[in-house]
Amino acid sequence: MSTKYVFVTGGVVSGLGKGITAASLGRLLKNRGYKVTIQKFDPYINVDPGTMSPYEHGEVFVTDDGAETDLDLGHYERFIDENLTQNSSITSGKIYQSVINRERRGDYLGKTVQVIPHITNEIKKNIYSFEEKGMDVVITEIGGTVGDIEGLAFIEAIRQVGLEKKPEDVIFIHVTLLPYIAGSNELKSKPTQHSVKELQSLGIKPDVLVCRTEQEMPENIRQKIALFCNVRTECVIQNLTADNLYAVPLMLEDEGLANVVCDHLHLNKKDPNNKEWEKMISNIRNIKDETVTIAIVGKYVQLEDSYLSVAESLQHAGFANNVKVKVKYIDSEIITENNASEILKDIHGIVVPGGFGNRGIEGKVHAIKYVRENKIPFLGICLGMQMTVVEFARNVLKLKDVNSAEFNENCTNPVIHIMDDQIGIGNKGGTMRLGAYPCILKEGSLARKLYGKEEISERHRHRFEYNNKYKEELESKGLICSGTSPDGTLVEIVEYSNHPFFIAGQFHPEFKSRPNKPQPLFVGLVKAAKELQ
Repeated sequence: MSTKYVFVTGGVVSGLGKGITAASLGRLLKNRGYKVTIQKFDPYINVDPGTMSPYEHGEVFVTDDGAETDLDLGHYERFIDENLTQNSSITSGKIYQSVINRERRGDYLGKTVQVIPHITNEIKKNIYSFEEKGMDVVITEIGGTVGDIEGLAFIEAIRQVGLEKKPEDVIFIHVTLLPYIAGSNELKSKPTQHSVKELQSLGIKPDVLVCRTEQEMPENIRQKIALFCNVRTECVIQNLTADNLYAVPLMLEDEGLANVVCDHLHLNKKDPNNKEWEKMISNIRNIKDETVTIAIVGKYVQLEDSYLSVAESLQHAGFANNVKVKVKYIDSEIITENNASEILKDIHGIVVPGGFGNRGIEGKVHAIKYVRENKIPFLGICLGMQMTVVEFARNVLKLKDVNSAEFNENCTNPVIHIMDDQIGIGNKGGTMRLGAYPCILKEGSLARKLYGKEEISERHRHRFEYNNKYKEELESKGLICSGTSPDGTLVEIVEYSNHPFFIAGQFHPEFKSRPNKPQPLFVGLVKAAKELQ
């Protein structure tokens, strides 16, 4: 079977759920037995979001092979349960960088380098690269909305794919808005019509329309959209707001999206095996009314997408523990030693996540001190792990002038220092310790109990690490190094045994959690919070 290509575009406004639509379709096709992958084309000029503030673009998601990517890749991985790669995250910056590098080497033999064909050929090369990996279906989401000037090269490239491949090998899905106007008590189809007209003006006729709506779409509206947008009625798909994010694939299944796609692409496996997913959603909907409140104490809480994978991992852990998880976002900048007890009261567990820069750092330290002393379940992630070591060295070891060298390189006791291979690096983009690395867990430790095995693999994104100079002294007071690199040189996990649940990892466990395969550290945190509330 030839590789099939699904292109998902969006119109009218951003944030309609193109990524969830693509991820949901990926799950439905995988449940039919097809080998599926998903990629995202982001029109911005940054090579990747790694140097962006989380306020700009939400969290930076990291793949096993060390790509710093858009947060939509997290949705893709959580829905289709596949580890994606750097090939799944392509930006305008990455495309132009590659083309300019080739031009500087003389690869174009003196030709004038232009958007068409050179930029579009580079884009298509990334689309077609999955053919070598035996993929049955490649789903590609185009970031932004149709008509955005920075996205035109991507639209042109996928138009060309539609010509280069057989008609039955390519399908275009357009996600658009169907707004409800309360004054007239009706859904309005005009924004969808104009969006489709814009797409058609760029040479692409959408085969399927996924209409994002807060109200049930009447049949007459469906027929009107089909007529004015030149698509079959059954190809106008309603996408209502779901009671749970992970219910969207089943809702789109009921709407017929997967069958329409299979028909168009001449895919023969039409009978889905959705039983496991249906059981998961049923279990989620039947969770008892019991709720635990978990605080995310971070420095980017004004934009909740900054900690999207952390929040989703907490929900997955709630599914596993048959309990509802209420996530409370707390700005670490406002926490002091004096007000920590008031701010953190009524909290059943705390996550201190990753981040960069010294803003809000002291608040994280105060929060960690409070949960350590008051036996509140705690999980530290990346920077959260580093601040755990700082807090312990200050308040248990009673060392003076303790800090991370990231924030004070001249401090007397840098319990966190820069990694040897990071010294002297000037360029910030893509130069950290990135991607999946193995970790060996100590026999009898909490970490070993949670994971249930000796060796694990987790994803990293950092420049600084635990300073082994302080290891013996820290361990003597109870902060045990329970996970290290295979050669024992890098400390990956610390935990405090004189506590119901107190553990922190240098890695980002949230990137590998799935709704049907929750991450062990989060499961343990929510379990401890449930038992101690």
